[in-house]
Amino acid sequence: MKNYLILFAFLMVCSVGMAQEQAEKVLGVVINASDDKPLENVHIVNLNQVIGTTTNSKGEFQISAKANDTLHFSFLGFKSIKVRVTNDWLKFGSSKIELTELALALEEVVVNQLKLTGYLEVDIKQVPDINNNYRYSISGLEGTGYEASKKSGLTKVIGSIFNPADFLHRMFGKKPNELRKLKKMKEDDEIRNLLASRFDREMLMVLLNVDRVDLDEIVSQCNYSKGFIQTANDLQILDAISGCYEEYKLLSRSRRL
Repeated sequence: MKNYLILFAFLMVCSVGMAQEQAEKVLGVVINASDDKPLENVHIVNLNQVIGTTTNSKGEFQISAKANDTLHFSFLGFKSIKVRVTNDWLKFGSSKIELTELALALEEVVVNQLKLTGYLEVDIKQVPDINNNYRYSISGLEGTGYEASKKSGLTKVIGSIFNPADFLHRMFGKKPNELRKLKKMKEDDEIRNLLASRFDREMLMVLLNVDRVDLDEIVSQCNYSKGFIQTANDLQILDAISGCYEEYKLLSRSRRL
């Protein structure tokens, strides 16, 4: 009986300790480094726990974190930074985070003028086809299928059975933690809201630990068109990668049967 009481007391202490650890939050305020003014709607993501939040009108924020977690701060027009959570931050209160403005430059835009001849059959060939994206479904798989270009639709559908599986395995096979983050990102409403308002892929690259080229290549290998990759917001890209991975798992199971 005495042993049971000791075990029960030990479990209670452990559960209280775990609850306290899970309940830890860091507080802070984000300001503009040039004028010390607070920044509202700064995106903050705990890269370890895959949870996010934003600053209020006073630049203040709070987010669940543990010592050595890494917080990623990003805001349009400012240089993104990563900050490691320390024990003194957790114990002694709020911290001031400074973001530095980026120099914004407009890219040169080249407009190609169409040289019309007056002959319809000739001129019509100069007009680019803006509606050349189609989606194909694969029998036995849930969802709406794959998006592919008009010229190589059949080739991409056949290739999708092989290429995404091999490519995703090369990309994530040695990064199981990054792959598990896909599910966490989809489940966290704050993360989804943050991604829905972004088009720069920065947060996705940081969370998945890939660069922009690899991220675009993943979506491309999942048979999404170039037009989709260029115009989709970050949440749509996340859903595309996640959906492709789920289909990849279904195809992998069917191969083993």
